[in-house]
Amino acid sequence: MMLKSLSLNIDCITYDLEDSVTLTKKPEARTNICQFLNRDRPSNIKETAVRINSIESGLAEEDLNSVLKAPDLDALVIPKVNSASDLQFVTDVLRRQLPERHPTSPGPESQTSPIKLLALIESAKALTDLSSICKASPYLSGLIFAAEDFALDLSLTRTPSLTEFLFARSSIVTAARAHNLPSTIDLVCTSYKGDDGLKVLEEECIGGKGLGFNGKQCIHPNQVDVAQRAFAPGDAEVEWAVRIVIADEKADQHGRGAWTLDGKMIDAPVVGKAKGTLRKVEACGINLIALMEKWKGQEPE
Repeated sequence: MMLKSLSLNIDCITYDLEDSVTLTKKPEARTNICQFLNRDRPSNIKETAVRINSIESGLAEEDLNSVLKAPDLDALVIPKVNSASDLQFVTDVLRRQLPERHPTSPGPESQTSPIKLLALIESAKALTDLSSICKASPYLSGLIFAAEDFALDLSLTRTPSLTEFLFARSSIVTAARAHNLPSTIDLVCTSYKGDDGLKVLEEECIGGKGLGFNGKQCIHPNQVDVAQRAFAPGDAEVEWAVRIVIADEKADQHGRGAWTLDGKMIDAPVVGKAKGTLRKVEACGINLIALMEKWKGQEPE
């Protein structure tokens, strides 16, 4: 299974030490993952992560002592983060064991990037303490919504509309943005078989993107392409953004802070969103040269 994962074209792949591994198999899993992360990573995988056991389980330190030895580790996924102290525990271990991978340590000559932490939000307690959690560690790079555990904690029944999670999802995205965390990863789609399953996934991705999430947890390789297409900017969105950015440069030269395009008012927030879209396009590896050339004559109306 781990070898098969190397064929995926994916932003981040996470190897699990928590729920998918029984207690008696934890030591073996640690060894296997550490050995696996010693091999060369293919270029189609941008980041590798490991989900450790929760701090409250008492197993997290053993996990960290093992996986932090692996050279090909970019991020740690921390489950059941209920308070800032959970992330502070991991932060203390990282500072002791890998001081060279602290966010403030690497210089231009460094060959290693800082370790990232991704916090799984799974409970009512976590949701009410999001502000403290977001400020708990300089390593923190994002929040992930764990819907199934959240539903268990609140005795909720998951429905196709996902309205029972609306408050939680909106709170997570808002907190992440308020604290400048780059990653907000939406809930798992439990449907993945057949066309109907992928249609459900696409609908969930579109809904999550509309709420402000910028990624989706995938539990099966079949889900990857659908999620990537849904979260990547669409053709019409990219073209509109290019036209706005080009026209805004010309408007700015004439001191126009607000102007129109195709009868729609364009001002600073709209321009900011357009520039953000183009940054996302570049991160997706999409070439904008032809589109910029096509619309180089775009003028503000």
